[in-house]
Amino acid sequence: MTFSIAATDGEGRFGLAVSSSSPAVAARCAHLRDGVGVVSSQNITDPRLGGAILDRMQAGASAQEALDAVVRDAPAVDFRQLVVLDASGGSAVFSGAHTLGTYGEGRGPNCVAAGNMLASADVAQALCDGFEAATGELEERLLAAMRAAEVAGGEAGPVMSAGLSVVSGHGWRDTDLRVDWHEDPIAELERLLEVWLPQREDYVIRGLDPAASVGYGVPGDDR
Repeated sequence: MTFSIAATDGEGRFGLAVSSSSPAVAARCAHLRDGVGVVSSQNITDPRLGGAILDRMQAGASAQEALDAVVRDAPAVDFRQLVVLDASGGSAVFSGAHTLGTYGEGRGPNCVAAGNMLASADVAQALCDGFEAATGELEERLLAAMRAAEVAGGEAGPVMSAGLSVVSGHGWRDTDLRVDWHEDPIAELERLLEVWLPQREDYVIRGLDPAASVGYGVPGDDR
C-alpha cells in the first residue's frame, strides 16, 4: 500500500518521500537522522524498526549491515518492507515474504526506493530514475520522483496520503510536510512545497539565531 524513496544530495542533506492508500503514512514510515541516513519502515508497518536501523548505522554499521542485524532479530519480520540509505550513500532493501501485492525496489547513485501493492514492479525504479533526472533542491527532486512513480502507474489502488521530509544537519527536520487524507495527495504535497521552500531557511535561522531572523509578519512583531 506504499511506495517511497530515500535520497541524498551528496552534500549532507538526506530526505524521504512516501505515499500510501492509508492515512498519515509519513507519521509511521519516515525516519531520518542528521549525519546518519534515512529509513522507511513500510508495508504492514512497525515504526520501531526505523529507529533501530538508524541506531545501528549511527554506531558505524552500513545500510546493509544495519538492515541485516535488525531483520535477524525483529518479530514478524516477514510482514515488513524496509528501505535504507546510509550517510555514505550505501543502500539496502528488505521485502518480507508477506509483502503485499506486486512489489519491487529501485536504485540510483544517490537514492533507493521500494514499494508494495504497486501497479507494476517497475514503479520503484521509476522513483529513482525520476529523482536522478530532476534538478533543483533535494525536496524538488524527491517530489519529481513521486510524479515519475505516478506516471509509471503508482499504486494498484488510489493514493490518499503522502509526506516529504529532509534533514540538513541542524538537529531537526528542516522540511517535514504531510498530507494525511486527500484525493490527490502528491499534488497537494507539491502545493505545500511551493509555499514552504521560500520560507525554509528563515525558519532555520529562527531556530539557530532568532535575533538575526527576519520579521514574522504577524501582529505584535515590531521588527
